[in-house]
Amino acid sequence: MEDYLEVIYELIQRKGYATTVDISKYMSVSSPSVTKMVQRLDESGLVKYEKYRGIVLTEEGTSVAADIRDRHNLLVEFLKTIGVDENIANSDAEGIEHHLHVQTLKKLETFLAGLKKR
Repeated sequence: MEDYLEVIYELIQRKGYATTVDISKYMSVSSPSVTKMVQRLDESGLVKYEKYRGIVLTEEGTSVAADIRDRHNLLVEFLKTIGVDENIANSDAEGIEHHLHVQTLKKLETFLAGLKKR
């Protein structure tokens, strides 16, 4: 679910809107799979979805998606700091961003902030 929220958020930031077709292309998944997940997100109160009208993030959905994006950016920054290529850092961040404990993320944030002060 988080991956879908992140993609919806990114599409809305870039294009101003998100559709199931856009999400399907972006994630390389079938349209029916996207529709199912978007319906689940709608039921969870994270998006408002009307067939053939597009997808809108709710306030809660926007907050969750922004947190996911921040987590991703933090991990990419950390990986690049230790010398990982940006493309690999983005790919690796996608793989681990949903599995780290909040405490770990806070420590990474503090660590990076300390490096910037030097």
